[in-house]
Amino acid sequence: MTRAVALRLGAFAGALALAFAAAFAIGSAVDPIAAAEPPAQSGGMADMGGATHGAGHSESGGQLPGLAVSDAGYTFAPESTFFTANSKTLLRFTIKGPDGKPVTGYTPTHEKDLHLIVVRRDLSGFHHVHPTRDAGGTWSIPFTFTAGGTWRLYADFQPAGLDRTLTLGTDVNVSGLYIPVPLNDPASSYSVHAYDVTLSGTPVAGKESELTFKVSSGGKPVTDLQPYLGAFGHLVSLRSGDLAYLHNHPTQHAAVGMNGGPEIKFGTTFPTAGTYRLFLDFQHAGAVHTAEFTVQVGGDGKAIVPPTVLPNDPSHEETPHGH
Repeated sequence: MTRAVALRLGAFAGALALAFAAAFAIGSAVDPIAAAEPPAQSGGMADMGGATHGAGHSESGGQLPGLAVSDAGYTFAPESTFFTANSKTLLRFTIKGPDGKPVTGYTPTHEKDLHLIVVRRDLSGFHHVHPTRDAGGTWSIPFTFTAGGTWRLYADFQPAGLDRTLTLGTDVNVSGLYIPVPLNDPASSYSVHAYDVTLSGTPVAGKESELTFKVSSGGKPVTDLQPYLGAFGHLVSLRSGDLAYLHNHPTQHAAVGMNGGPEIKFGTTFPTAGTYRLFLDFQHAGAVHTAEFTVQVGGDGKAIVPPTVLPNDPSHEETPHGH
């Protein structure tokens, strides 16, 4: 490497570091209580005969879930907000109650006392995990942040004695090279491992929309999906920009011993027009897989149409594409 090249690389790295520092300062000033549009009113999935993880959310102040670090007197409190990329660490936090003490009593929602969602602010690196809680109310889980940047943590839970679930969000900072990952263009199919997942529906801002995901493998529909968290799929939707949080389950309940698929249907209300990133978790053959979709939502109800040919279909002669 020539000195000129080295100097250019050094200058580039310095510029990235300054950009990250500026972004951190701005993010710290804005978060954790960010203003957002009030959620649109709808009949909810009860009108569709199903259950919605987010149906019980009623954030105070008309704010969408996931935008505040505190709600109803409960606060999401990470033990540390600074981490190092690609270094396995123990992610620890508490949920502090109205009395300022760690909460130790929870009402399970979808088979768990608490769901932890971790994603970088550019919507890359999505993880849905379930930490363990000690007797004193501290939650912990081994975790590796895979890249530098600002990451968003969401704690989704229902405290014992509260009649609704809460989704609290906070940012943590991860040192390391920060290279923003552009959001994928809207698409109606996603391939993960040996599975193809398609998306269809007509999302409309401010109104409940039905979304249908269809899972196939090797060109054949998967008809033996396994229950995962009390359903055949688990959907998290994040609004690009402020990362407002929507969290729904399919209309069909799933119990141990039941098979599902190939279709998984969701009733989802996108509160505003804009770009959303959807993360679908499904379980098959004992393993959980995640399919990711970018969806552009407007007020006119533009239909999402799945492709007729899928990458993992043996009759497809083109080179499969990866994600």
